[in-house]
Amino acid sequence: MKPRDPQKDTLLDPGNTVVAIIDYQPTQLLSQESANTAKIMRNVVDLARLTKLYQIPLVPATVNVTSGANEPTFPALRKEFEGLNVYDRMVINAWEDQNFYDAIHETGRKNLVIAALWTEACLSFPTLDALKEGYNVYPVLDCVAGSSVDANDAAIRRMQTKGAQMTSVPQLACEWQRNYDTNKATVPGFSEILQDAGSFLQVK
Repeated sequence: MKPRDPQKDTLLDPGNTVVAIIDYQPTQLLSQESANTAKIMRNVVDLARLTKLYQIPLVPATVNVTSGANEPTFPALRKEFEGLNVYDRMVINAWEDQNFYDAIHETGRKNLVIAALWTEACLSFPTLDALKEGYNVYPVLDCVAGSSVDANDAAIRRMQTKGAQMTSVPQLACEWQRNYDTNKATVPGFSEILQDAGSFLQVK
């Protein structure tokens, strides 16, 4: 079977996807109460590693760092952002920040994979706005959390009601890898990241 055209593929492909990672800062991490913080940190680093492995555009953002009010992205993830523009903003909704908005739109890609803290604000607001503009939006559930379980769950239901399609780090890894033969070059990285994410899949 011949390779599928990324522009016509109904599944996510490295050639048709843009990734946004928003607000993985100490304040947000320490104040969330709906998930295991260590797992969130590990998973979002793995998400960033996947974007680099498959050469997918990555748009990172922070909130209120340049003002001195908040600390920057936690170090392990900040390392994965090296060489990228990290868009710091003063608005809660990243979609309302012109630089972030332009960076997403300039990729020309309509499949938006998004991870952010908290679920009820910095994840749900840009998700809802992007959906309204015709994007296909995929929140990465094993990378996100809310200020409470109720806040997290309510935000997920609201996004799903509007058409967001939930995903996870292992699902994205498999969806982007897709083929062990034609995509041999990424198999070692794919296997390593899946093992780190707890899937324990070994591919030789």
